[in-house]
Amino acid sequence: MTLQQLRYLIAIAEFGSMNAAAYNLYASQSNLSTAIRDLERELGITIFKRSNRGVTLTNEGTELLGYARQVIEQADMLESRYAKHDAGQTRLAVSAQHYAFSVQAFVDVIAECDAQTYEFIMRETSTGQIIQDVGSFRSEIGILYIDSFNRRVIEKAIRDEGLVFHPLFDARIHVFVGSQHPLATRELIEPRDLEEWPRLTFEQGTENSFYFSEEPMSYLAHHKSIRVSDRGTMTTMLSHGNGYLLSSGVLSDEMQLGSIVSVPFDTEERMRVGYLIHRERKPSALLERYIERLSQIIRNNPNVDAFLGA
Repeated sequence: MTLQQLRYLIAIAEFGSMNAAAYNLYASQSNLSTAIRDLERELGITIFKRSNRGVTLTNEGTELLGYARQVIEQADMLESRYAKHDAGQTRLAVSAQHYAFSVQAFVDVIAECDAQTYEFIMRETSTGQIIQDVGSFRSEIGILYIDSFNRRVIEKAIRDEGLVFHPLFDARIHVFVGSQHPLATRELIEPRDLEEWPRLTFEQGTENSFYFSEEPMSYLAHHKSIRVSDRGTMTTMLSHGNGYLLSSGVLSDEMQLGSIVSVPFDTEERMRVGYLIHRERKPSALLERYIERLSQIIRNNPNVDAFLGA
């Protein structure tokens, strides 16, 4: 198996035909056909179904495509990182749960960057993927939370990947609802107050377990559930729907504009939000600036119980 074969596989899947892939890769169709045929023979599977209309992936081919994209992405990162002409390139990749403050810090660091060439990557993703990204050096830093419920499982996953968790702040749990929601005017919300309303959560993919949930108190009983995968959709659901989200209460732009409000939740449970770095990684100046900016944003937030960062 070669990287070239995997690149051909990805291109054929994206363009839907050998001809189109060959044209865009400036390669001959026969070279692509031979590469895929050799790959199928080596792996003992059929990757594509062929017809007059083009090609489509088999189930085995779809699974292989997912692995191929990961391998090629890692290979491209290596080439970019160690190629002589890119040796001094400024780069920052962040994997984070869906926190507005982590994106704000990211935007601020980009605005301050005066490098002639740079690469910035912001991934708002699942808890398990954050740990994997930092463990595989795909991202320099990961941002997530730990509490008394998920601590044992999350800390083990962190250790297994060779990572270190650095606390940023502790916060009381809040309930996020739209400003027109019946609970929006409460001074305090109790668990029983939420029973009739849909609970909103972020999708966690294949690791959609209580312990990897992005929201605290995932074990809390609820009869209606809505899962989304991005913060924009979550904002719309909260602003215009009747669901609720449990989180840290750290204010975002949407809350400051009044479309979403944050109400304290009646519980002694606390969230500890922090960042992950691989124990073998030496932080770059850009990464240190990002961490500093994170600390500045959250230091004076009224809903933070205790600021723990430097």
